[in-house]
This record gives sequence, structure tokens and C-alpha cells, in this order.
Amino acid sequence: MADNTTPNGPSDERIPTVVADGVDIIYRINGPAGGKGSATAALNRILRPKRAAKAAGMRTVHAVKNVSFVAYKGEAIGLIGTNGSGKSTLLKAVAGLLPVERGKIYTDGQPSLLGVNAALMGDLTGERNVYLGGLAMGMSREQIKARYQEIVDFSGINEKGDFISLPMRTYSSGMGSRLRFSIAAAKDHDVLLVDEALSTGDAKFQRRSAERIREMREQAGTVFLVSHSNAAIRDTCQRVLWLERGELRMDGPTEEVMRAYEEFTSGKPAPKPAPKPA
Repeated sequence: MADNTTPNGPSDERIPTVVADGVDIIYRINGPAGGKGSATAALNRILRPKRAAKAAGMRTVHAVKNVSFVAYKGEAIGLIGTNGSGKSTLLKAVAGLLPVERGKIYTDGQPSLLGVNAALMGDLTGERNVYLGGLAMGMSREQIKARYQEIVDFSGINEKGDFISLPMRTYSSGMGSRLRFSIAAAKDHDVLLVDEALSTGDAKFQRRSAERIREMREQAGTVFLVSHSNAAIRDTCQRVLWLERGELRMDGPTEEVMRAYEEFTSGKPAPKPAPKPA
């Protein structure tokens, strides 16, 4: 298990919020091993159902492999890795949205996955969605009303017009993502899981988002951030988990892990997987 130190020195009061113990996550996909989901395969299933049924099988994808780590209150942890490395899958498992095949995930408090708890509806106005998203996260109407203008101002969607009164289906994908993040950031979370939220919006919004995550971390919450933006990880996180092909390659201080990851993505050999905790 991780040692009892922080970037600022030893601490005897570190409180674990998320513990992953030897976690394996496996997807099972119905279909032929070759992944032939073409129109020809569909036609064969109609014309030759018996032959198609015999040929069809079940594929398995081992998305996360024996991953272990401990997260503590007050930490902002980045998750990095190339596409398909298992970052988003691991976040969904921490949020309780995916079952694990082996191992255990323990959480202290309710993890909130950005974009899931604030599941907004396209036919409703932005204003109605602010209330819907806030209620979905467990906020009272009074709390939402008190923070409503702060949420709208933070999202910046009204800077070029009164978009908050329009249906969300009229928003660009970036505007919708900014509003989701703003709603989620209005509540103090035990564990907040952010998947690529800082990759949307302009530099001004990204700076506001990074600052808000730092504030939530200082309020003794734990933040996990998945991002392909190395700058966002460096600006926001004090610790980084590097996943590659489902394996935990490194777990350590941000700059140390980011340097190794950038060497790997530039074509240099990858380091060996991190040793498993005792």
C-alpha cells in the first residue's frame, strides 16, 4: 500500500477515500471473434440463422488488469494513458456503474461521475436542466437556487446571448459539456470523477475549471481527472496513475509520471508495470 507521506511532508491524518484492490474488469461482447458486424453478417443471420448462430461466439476484452491503488482525501489524481488503456472504464467502476470481474473497490462516500449524475435533457432549457442536474446530485431546491447564478456564470454559456433560456439541444457540444461541469462543480463531492471535462471550452474556461478542482481538493474532497491534455493534468493534479493496455504502469508524483509517459508516447520503451502493493 502507498506510504503515509504527502507532497508537503509526513501526515498521520490521511483518510482513504477510494481503495482498488487487484481490480480486473472484463467486457463480454456477443459476436464472432473477428468482430464482423457488417451488413453481410447481418444478412447471413437472416438467411442462414442456424449457420450464423453456430459461427457466432462471445469475445472478451480484458479492459483493466489487476489494478491496485489507494486515494486519499485532498488529492487530485490524474489518469493518463493512450486510447483504449482503460481509464474511463476504471472511472466507471469506481462510480459503481461497472462490475469488477475480480478484486474489490472500496469507497468512502458517494463517488460522482461527471456527466452521469448531471444527466441533462435536450428538450429542456438550460435553466430547467440546472435544477434537474442539481436535484440528481442530491442538492435541495434551495441550494440550487442559491447557486444558480454562480453555475450559469461559471459555464459562460450566456456570454454571447441568453442561451440559458433555450433548449439544450440548441447548444454546441462544448456548451453542453461546460454546463454539465458547472453543475457538478457547484456541489462539494466526497469523490468527483471528471472524464475529459477540461478538454472542452476555451482556455479561459479551462483555467476556471482547473481552479475549481483545486478548490474542491482543498475542501477535503478527492478528484480523479481523465484527460489527454498533459497541461491540464500538470495544472490540476498532484499525483498521476498511468494505465497502459489495462495495466497500471506508474503511480507517483505528477511530473515524474508525466515525463515517463511523454518518453513512452514519443517512441521510447515503456517502463515496467508498477509493483503490486503488499
